[in-house]
Amino acid sequence: MAPISRRQLVHGAAAGAAFLGLPVIKPLSAGQRWRPSEELRVAVIGIRGRGRSHIEGLRKQEGVSVVALCDADRDVLARVAARFEERGESVDTYVDLRHVMDRDDIDIVATATPNHWHALISIWACQTGKDVYVEKPVSHNIWEGRQMVVAAEKYGRIVQTGTQSRSSQAIAEAIAWVRAGNIGRIEWAQGLCYKPRTSIGKVDGPQTPPAAVDYDLWTGPAPMKPLTRRQLHYDWHWVFDTGCGDLGNQGIHQVDLCRWGLGESALAPRVLSVGGRVGYDDDANTPNTQFVFLDYPEAPLMFEVRGLPKDKASQSSGWGGNMDRVDGVGIGAFLHCEGGKLKIPNYSSAIAYDANGQELQRWSGSTDHFVNFIEAVRSRDAGHLNSDITEGHISSALCHQGNISYHLGTKAGPEEIRASLSGSGVASETFERMLAHLERNEVQLDVEELTAGRLLEFDPVRERFIGDVEADRLLTREYRAPFVVPAEV
Repeated sequence: MAPISRRQLVHGAAAGAAFLGLPVIKPLSAGQRWRPSEELRVAVIGIRGRGRSHIEGLRKQEGVSVVALCDADRDVLARVAARFEERGESVDTYVDLRHVMDRDDIDIVATATPNHWHALISIWACQTGKDVYVEKPVSHNIWEGRQMVVAAEKYGRIVQTGTQSRSSQAIAEAIAWVRAGNIGRIEWAQGLCYKPRTSIGKVDGPQTPPAAVDYDLWTGPAPMKPLTRRQLHYDWHWVFDTGCGDLGNQGIHQVDLCRWGLGESALAPRVLSVGGRVGYDDDANTPNTQFVFLDYPEAPLMFEVRGLPKDKASQSSGWGGNMDRVDGVGIGAFLHCEGGKLKIPNYSSAIAYDANGQELQRWSGSTDHFVNFIEAVRSRDAGHLNSDITEGHISSALCHQGNISYHLGTKAGPEEIRASLSGSGVASETFERMLAHLERNEVQLDVEELTAGRLLEFDPVRERFIGDVEADRLLTREYRAPFVVPAEV
């Protein structure tokens, strides 16, 4: 490995790096400020899926060059680099992202790795004088998300979150219209992720990671465990060590829209989740059926995951076109108000209806989220960002709140869960709709029990749970040296 002149870890983690004979990452001083040259030079880390959108979204902008690619999978790295060669463009490639951090000529790091890497990459980039575009969810847990916010502020970095709906002027105008009282008080917000998720299969023992993958680097901050699923890539979403389920994968977008609509700028003071992985037995452990009740005082936020299709027959006739819908929407958000509702069916439009279902107004249009990021980088004004790291942290952490409630839950039958939700309004109603959905899919809940999550009280100012030591432990995780998110950034 080439020398790396950055201090990699703080408070004990540096000792681990030294023990392993690794170079360390040295942060810039907190007061040090750096301005980009006229040409902005970008490194993209994690390029198998969404990372390719980062590449194209950034390289097409005037005065921006993608000069480095990084991925733990050498085959993926070679394929993407070949496209640069075909276009006659020069690009450097790296398996180890620490080489990227060591380069002083890189202005921006864009990352679309699995969730468990997002925080450490972003913090290292801030420490080494680079601005960051980080995919959603920005973090794997609540604590590390706050550390990202602290790092961005301490080092004066521009950090954009990949919740691109925030760059829709149409949605912004629609939310402002609703919040002005045009259809009355907002009673509750509803986010939906009715997205087809079939079984990932079941293996009979540990699998050998692909030969082209540096599995140690791929695993990074997560626990080093044998690969116990058929596919290393993408299906990491459905394993809690590396992913957050569809609540954090797709649902972060809709949770963010709902929070935006409610005008909330902090985490929810109470949270409850109910769900399970039902309908098939596979190697994943995140729910494919779930709701999260985020109980804000002014109006609650309800988010739902459904990975099974609308009924049992649809499981053999193509799930993609046979998912449930609410008012024609399978993936989207609603603001339910006293005198009507606002429907947000995608990332760039919204429609308002009165209480009788008559359309009142519609909005459409969006700007490029990458363009917004680059404009902020050039202006050095984080306030210009449509979705800065603080917004990304709060919305991602709402998803983590829901998963913590789920983790601390217990298996229960429908009647027990129904009794626990009595008088909870939209939570009780959502559960009844969940039961009807599972019944149509012929899920036997006396065999495949759901998990009734723990009702948790939360202090949004301190970002800690109230009176629950078990829940507080899940605010963070045990990190694997030398890939440790530092206690002091």
